Amino acid sequence: MNAAPRRLESLICGRWTPGERQGAPLLDAATGALVAHIDASGIDMGAALDWGRRTGGPALRAMSFHDRAAMLKALGLALMARKEVFYAESYRTGATRADGWVDIEGGIGTMLTYASKGRRELPNTRVLTDGDLEPLSRDHSFSAQHILTPLQGVAVHINAYNFPVWGMLEKIAPALLAGMPCIVKPASQTAYLTELVVRAINDTGILPAGALQLICGSVGDLLDHVTGQDVVTFTGSAWTGRKLRSHKPIVENSTRFTMEADSLNASILGPDAGPGTPEFDLFLREVAREMTSKAGQKCTAIRRVMVPAAHIDAVQDALARRLAGATPGLPAAEGTRMGPLASLDQREEVRARIRELQAVARIVAGDPDAVPAGLEGGAFMAPVLLRADDPMTAVAVHDCEAFGPVATLMPYDGVDQAVALAAMGKGSLVSSVFTDDARVAEEMVLGLAPFHGRVMIGNRVSAKSSTGHGSPLAGLVHGGPGRAGGGEELGGMRGVKHYMQRTAVQGAPGLLSAVTGRWSEGAPAQTGTHPFRKSLAELRIGDQLVTAARPVTQEDVEHFAHFTGDTFYAHMDSDAARANPFFDDRVAHGYLIASFAAGLFVDPAPGPVLANYGVDHMRFLAPVYFGDTLQVRLTCKEINPRANADHGEVRWDCQVTKQDGTVAAQYDVLTMVAKTWGQAAQAAE
Repeated sequence: MNAAPRRLESLICGRWTPGERQGAPLLDAATGALVAHIDASGIDMGAALDWGRRTGGPALRAMSFHDRAAMLKALGLALMARKEVFYAESYRTGATRADGWVDIEGGIGTMLTYASKGRRELPNTRVLTDGDLEPLSRDHSFSAQHILTPLQGVAVHINAYNFPVWGMLEKIAPALLAGMPCIVKPASQTAYLTELVVRAINDTGILPAGALQLICGSVGDLLDHVTGQDVVTFTGSAWTGRKLRSHKPIVENSTRFTMEADSLNASILGPDAGPGTPEFDLFLREVAREMTSKAGQKCTAIRRVMVPAAHIDAVQDALARRLAGATPGLPAAEGTRMGPLASLDQREEVRARIRELQAVARIVAGDPDAVPAGLEGGAFMAPVLLRADDPMTAVAVHDCEAFGPVATLMPYDGVDQAVALAAMGKGSLVSSVFTDDARVAEEMVLGLAPFHGRVMIGNRVSAKSSTGHGSPLAGLVHGGPGRAGGGEELGGMRGVKHYMQRTAVQGAPGLLSAVTGRWSEGAPAQTGTHPFRKSLAELRIGDQLVTAARPVTQEDVEHFAHFTGDTFYAHMDSDAARANPFFDDRVAHGYLIASFAAGLFVDPAPGPVLANYGVDHMRFLAPVYFGDTLQVRLTCKEINPRANADHGEVRWDCQVTKQDGTVAAQYDVLTMVAKTWGQAAQAAE
């Protein structure tokens, strides 16, 4: 039984605040019953931004990336424990259980992914280095390093109605991980679900005060108060997005603005993928699924269905049969494949767009005006497939987006024309190609890539593991050029960096190391106790070991060659080696150099160094000949303690030089080191 209608409130300056008026009614998409009223009148939007900047920002920036990642993990797990409460409310938006899974568990999963990636891919610091050190002097007395620091404003997220949970969580996760507080403004129609989730977030007490605020209703004059330190993201119509992006304070302050807007996504059946092939069946399944999932109310849904002219009739017949089985029904009912649209107004909007499309295309499956018996109170609509036989001149099919269970089928003649048709959409979030032909895949992807944020290739090999055409993933860029908004979200750590400022810092290497927490050439170093005898509690950036020297003999090289099986001619044949443009004679293996280096710097007794887990950026810079001697300079470069473990990661700068000072090899050694050696030894016992 549905709960009584409620009056939505906004979370502003740490308090749940109702609007001054009762507000607009929000109706159940399936039954038409009143769910809630929404209003944000009378709320001081400037105060909300100020609260985020003064309270939430400093609290988040005081935390390290690992601290913030742990915060996201705890929050994601807490939300997952309450998912059934969210599902019950999600049905009222028109979402089926499967639709709700994408929104609810997909959103929480995105937050947990960012938590995991933050711990694995970011250092346990408050500043990121971006790229390598740039030497600016020959004597290493003046260098530069690009760094990334969190902006000191608020990330304002204005979201669409179709994903009230995922749309919020996929935006706040990278922003919070970056160290930036958020204000979320959900679309009114489904704001009651977003509000429910934010109440759950707030009740956990996991986020610091001011880290997350919510506006249920109009943003009022919020954007009048943004500065150059704020970020505004928008998901919705291109018309609204352009209006917001041109808002005077946003323009005058160069406020970062990211938009995800209209997208006439295409799916293309390859010329090799005719009836009877696995790719033909996969294509049909994907198109039907994308038309009916969330009742087609997805920014990534397939709107244009492009097939070789020879197969268009077969595709039309097969798709019509599939769509006929997708009868709309009550979202919570078992077996319902497609629920209603989000509102009656939205259904009328979709019907109006279909009428526009009918000027250049004809309906070949589905009736946009048919409503299942007994469901007249909801915003139900059957899937509709149109067909445009001359898509090169049917401009409307490339301009008009019916944001519902609607797609237009069109023929193409050759790969070049398929690419041209896709490009007529003027920029899209995603396109997919179904082919098992490598040449077709190459030509299609290279042609489609400039016009799309993502391209998915579907074939028989990836069929079981593919996440599909319409699924944005945390590790992949979500966004697109042109009419799709020209913005980017997600993309793993790329999404975090959208909320940070890149700054080039110049100065003496020692001062740069103090800023970045990373040793670099020219920075002070200190010798004494072997660094491998120091736990994290004792180890310091710049702790250095300079080893004794070791000669390299012909016997060493030949033994290494036969022992490892690496008998490459440059190590074994003088005449062949001298014929090589890089060598004067036989040379030592690069991996022999690295092995000898380890033998020079490793302290063999048990100690705080627990394990070697790899090397980064290994380069062999000068040949080593018989009779050369090698010496190692090993320097503690970076220390990353793990928040919830008794050890951390240490990056060591390893430089291998020859007797004349020439650098033979340069690389980073990565080790696990105990925080305190006594505890580590006891744990081992």
